[in-house]
Amino acid sequence: MKILIVGGGGREHAIAAAVARSPKADKIYCAPGNAGIAEVAECVPLGVDEFDKIASFAKEKEVDLVIVGPDDPLAAGIVDVLEAAGLRVFGPRKNAAILEGSKAFSKDLMKKYNIPTAAYETFDDAQKAVEYLETASFPIVLKADGLALGKGVLICNTKEEALEGVKSIMTDKQFGSAGNRMVVEEYMTGREVSVLSFVDGKHIKIMTSAQDHKRACDGDKGLNTGGMGTFSPSPFYTKEVDDFCKQYIYQPTVDAMAEEGREFKGIIFFGLMLTEKGPRVLEYNARFGDPEAQVVLPRMKNDIIDVVEACIDGTLDQIELQFEDNAAVCVVLASQGYPVKYEKGLKISSLEKFKDADGYFCYHAGTRFDNEGNIVTNGGRVLGITATGKDLKAARANAYEAAGWVDFANKYMRTDIGKAIDEA
Repeated sequence: MKILIVGGGGREHAIAAAVARSPKADKIYCAPGNAGIAEVAECVPLGVDEFDKIASFAKEKEVDLVIVGPDDPLAAGIVDVLEAAGLRVFGPRKNAAILEGSKAFSKDLMKKYNIPTAAYETFDDAQKAVEYLETASFPIVLKADGLALGKGVLICNTKEEALEGVKSIMTDKQFGSAGNRMVVEEYMTGREVSVLSFVDGKHIKIMTSAQDHKRACDGDKGLNTGGMGTFSPSPFYTKEVDDFCKQYIYQPTVDAMAEEGREFKGIIFFGLMLTEKGPRVLEYNARFGDPEAQVVLPRMKNDIIDVVEACIDGTLDQIELQFEDNAAVCVVLASQGYPVKYEKGLKISSLEKFKDADGYFCYHAGTRFDNEGNIVTNGGRVLGITATGKDLKAARANAYEAAGWVDFANKYMRTDIGKAIDEA
């Protein structure tokens, strides 16, 4: 088979590496890819938003399967365009990708179908949001309605912070048009857990659990980022939690989307909060998480192409998902200053150490080749260093050991990814 992967970050590198392990993959393309993905795929200089060019390229190369990685092209309808060109595509169509594309839509869906989530109100007028906050309880959560690279959520401890948040989201448009509408949500306390799933429109298969670290600095301090590291599985995701979510959250979400005429095929990422009152949905994503994919996919035993094709064909119920009885930890190596301001073009050394290191993975998030053929930094999040181990503590030790193998100027990482493991 010829496979085309759309995207160019760490998630897409994890997908490409999983596809490369399949005996069915004869040729892999990636648009646009990066310096790490180039090891397993032919990178094509096409942007993820160039739908017609991607369609033309895939037709010309007689691509058998397209896998779409990022959220923006999914929300904008890339699957619809590629399917109209006669291509076989893995990912939700535009009318289903709204599950992530609009937080107001997803909250309304959960309310309508009694899927457990936080109480909320939606506003498209900043002044009305301000008036609501005058009588609200704090802390409270503000969410830009649209896509904001995983950064459009503000946790406000005081009324003053919340009023400033309304100004930054709705008036100053810190997240662009994503802030034209805003969801104001009850603040929930508990453990956060991420659960990825494959969906074929009717059936859902749950992958192993994971846990993300969004804040830039140790101790969950600093600004929200796209994710500074993950571990899998989460020790807090028990059988009791799994049973509850299967009955009240996972299948009900798939059924709700079908009932709304928005059949969902692809990946649903469930962001959960394990509260005292039970699991609640924090958010949905309509694609693999980044960096959750970097700890989940290395543990998956199945041939990813078999699973993806079952999702497209509606035969997912015939697949038994299997994962290694181990653990994985991913530590993100970023450029100092991320997520605000950082340098690019810094040479990265010692990447070759990963070539023969079993159980160690270096997923490129923001890299490129310079004019001399060196691999250099090309983003805020540069690399995702993943390692497996017999348990989470071993995987964490291995990941931090491997994070020390690589070097570039202004390298920055959190030192406490998975530290909660020690408290479990």
